[in-house]
Amino acid sequence: MRALVLCLLAQTATAEVVFEDLSATLPEHSYTGGWEHFVGGGVAVFDCNGDALPDLLAAGGERPAALMVNQGSMMFEAAPLPAFTGVTGAYPLDADGDGYLDVMLLRVGENQILRGDGACRFAPANAALGFDGGDAWSTSFSATWTAEGPVLAIGNYVDRDDPDGPFEACDDNTLHRWDGSRFLAERLSPGFCALSILFARDATGQTRLRLSNDRHYYVRAGSEQMYDLTERRFLGPEDGWETVQLWGMGIASRDITGDGRSEVMLTSMGDQLLQIAEAHGRYSPAPYSLGTYAQRPHSGDDGRPSTGWHAEFGDVNNDARPDLFIAKGNVDQMPGLAMEDPNTLLIQQLDGSFAERSVAAGVATVDRSRGAALADLDGDGRLDLVVVNRRAAMELYRNVTPATGHWLAVELRMEGPNTRAIGALVEVTAGDLSQVQEITLGGGHAGDQAGPLHFGLGEAGVAQLRVTWPDGTVTTRSDVAADQRLILRR
Repeated sequence: MRALVLCLLAQTATAEVVFEDLSATLPEHSYTGGWEHFVGGGVAVFDCNGDALPDLLAAGGERPAALMVNQGSMMFEAAPLPAFTGVTGAYPLDADGDGYLDVMLLRVGENQILRGDGACRFAPANAALGFDGGDAWSTSFSATWTAEGPVLAIGNYVDRDDPDGPFEACDDNTLHRWDGSRFLAERLSPGFCALSILFARDATGQTRLRLSNDRHYYVRAGSEQMYDLTERRFLGPEDGWETVQLWGMGIASRDITGDGRSEVMLTSMGDQLLQIAEAHGRYSPAPYSLGTYAQRPHSGDDGRPSTGWHAEFGDVNNDARPDLFIAKGNVDQMPGLAMEDPNTLLIQQLDGSFAERSVAAGVATVDRSRGAALADLDGDGRLDLVVVNRRAAMELYRNVTPATGHWLAVELRMEGPNTRAIGALVEVTAGDLSQVQEITLGGGHAGDQAGPLHFGLGEAGVAQLRVTWPDGTVTTRSDVAADQRLILRR
């Protein structure tokens, strides 16, 4: 029997992943603009009308941002949205605790919170929420909830008003803390041109704000950063925080080693750096043999370094081993970097290493990709893919991989203000394998999603569930049937 189970697991793990290109069915949209839109171009994926089908809101740059409502069967229709241009990114969140998802629009100019009504209608809400959107060039976002309420973090890029810029002219970032009636803004300085930020548990288990910064503009004096929200300071060498400098573009976080601590993928120009969370609370770079560096194009004859943007972990074949998608593309015409830079799909193997499969899967396109998302868009239990490109049409792919494993999708709900249980840990155990995911809001490159956490279960037909809510309370469920979307309410 054990030999049969191992054989079945091996078949699931080695089955070829396949996606069907449905890009032509999307409403026409691309991310456009000049140098202020070389970066950005994210997509928010969330259910804006409660029908359990994820909808899309894509940044447009010089064009208006676009809302696309899911009609089922991987069909999307354009829907009305306040006509904001200059949008670099979009993040779904319940900012006001009313149970309906809102959207943070990052912009070159005043950032905007759009309040949702649960029927995919949105209205500007900065004034109503007492939120100061500023006038910076904003490129990254994350949020967490404390006992006092939400804390919004906004990462800004180059200070456009600095006459000595753009190099060595990175703007300060901002925190916005809820005081019971409005958001109070405070500067987070120094800023080193943050292109991705994320509130999440670090290797020590503490919730902190990680900032991934673009060395292209901070040049010498900056580095990657970690900010402690309670102590209100950046960590340094005395805290075990090591100085790392790279051309930071995106952050992805998930436990891939099975020890309950989340690894961190940092995309950049050149190597994509995977940091392994260690038991002593620090990080170490992944060995090259793991296969995650994805430093050069894996097809074609352009041997120059790759440029990575959005990264996201997701189990695309449901074999209980998280895989990794990385959107790639030249900033614009940077001659030292690959121009024909195919997107990367790394499938985790039985031994924990990753193998490139984007060509075989049909997603190795070479447009200048920026934002992306892995999400079950049609409700069949397989993660589909959406990609936003600069000056090229958006891409949509249905996951049609045959003989995938079982799966479980878990979504949490709480009474306000943190209605989506940001900061909760969800542990799923199937057989002798446990997986842990944290509900976070932020990271990626200029976009994120709000929806169920997806777990591949391999051949297991049932699972055990353990939820650690943001306040530390624990809920358990036994013998949860596979192949369903489960909503747990606190």
